[in-house]
Amino acid sequence: MWTAWRHDIGCRGGQGGAVSARRGYPSDLTDAQWTLIAPLLPEPNTDGRREKHPRREIVNAILYVVRSGCPWRYLPADLPPWQTVYWYFTRWEEAGVTEKLLTTLRIKARVQQGRQPEPSAGIIDSQSVKGADTVGRDSRGYDAGKKINGRKRFIITDTLGLLVTVTVLAASWQDRDGAKTALLSAYMVTPIRHVFADQGFAGRLVDWTRDTLRTTLEIVRKPADQRGFAVHPRRWVVERTLAWLTACRRLARDYERQPAVSAALIRWAAIAGMTRRITHDQPARRQTRRTFT
Repeated sequence: MWTAWRHDIGCRGGQGGAVSARRGYPSDLTDAQWTLIAPLLPEPNTDGRREKHPRREIVNAILYVVRSGCPWRYLPADLPPWQTVYWYFTRWEEAGVTEKLLTTLRIKARVQQGRQPEPSAGIIDSQSVKGADTVGRDSRGYDAGKKINGRKRFIITDTLGLLVTVTVLAASWQDRDGAKTALLSAYMVTPIRHVFADQGFAGRLVDWTRDTLRTTLEIVRKPADQRGFAVHPRRWVVERTLAWLTACRRLARDYERQPAVSAALIRWAAIAGMTRRITHDQPARRQTRRTFT
C-alpha cells in the first residue's frame, strides 16, 4: 500500500483556466486564502479569451519561489511555465497589485484583531542582507557596522507587526538617510504620525521627520544597565516581522538585479503571512489525501 497526495485546483484562476491536478506544496494557498486574494487581482486583458493558466496557480508559483528560494527557471514542471509566472509577476507589480493587496489584507487583519482599520503608530527598522552575484555594483554597498556587502531593507510595520511599507537600498546607506523614503511612503499611504525606532535612527532624522512630515519619531533606547539580550518595548514587533520575512529562503539573501524586485518579493512574503493570519481559525483545504492499494 502506498499513499499519494493529490492537489486539485478546481478554481477558475480568478477569470478562468483549466482544472489541473498536481501534488500540493506547503506554500500553496488554501481555499480561504485564495478567496481573500482573488477579488483584488486586476481584470485580464485577453480580448475575451480564457487565460491559459489559472491565476491561483500563478500566485502559488510566486509564493513557491519566495518560500523555497529557488530561481524562477527552477519552478517545478507541474506549476505554470516560469516565463508566464514572471510575466504576471512584473505586470502585477507595474499595476501596484502588491501594494493594494498589502493594504487591504492589513485592514482585514487589524479589524479582526479589534483594532481600527488604519494604524496611527508604526515601528521602523532596517536589515542588511548579503547580496548574491546577481546584485549589480550600482545597487549594492558595504555596511561597515554589520560587515555585510549587499543591500539594506527599511520596513515600517504597524503595532501588530503587519507590513506597511518597504524600501530596498544599498547596504552602505546610513539608517538616518535611508529611512526618509520609508517614512515618506508611510506618510503618504497611512495616517501614521508616530513612529518608534532604535538608536540608529537618532539625530537629524528626528528633526526632519517632525518638520517635514509632522510626525513624531520616538527613539526607544537601550537601558543603560542592560546586560545581554533583552526585549525592548515596541521595537521587538518589527524585529519579529523581519525574522518572519527572512524565514522565506528567497529573502535570506538578496538575489534580485533590481531593488524594486526585492521589495516586491518582500511584499509577497508579507501578503502570504497576512492571509495565514486572517484565516488561521478556518479549516485549511489545500490537499486531499487519497490512498491506493
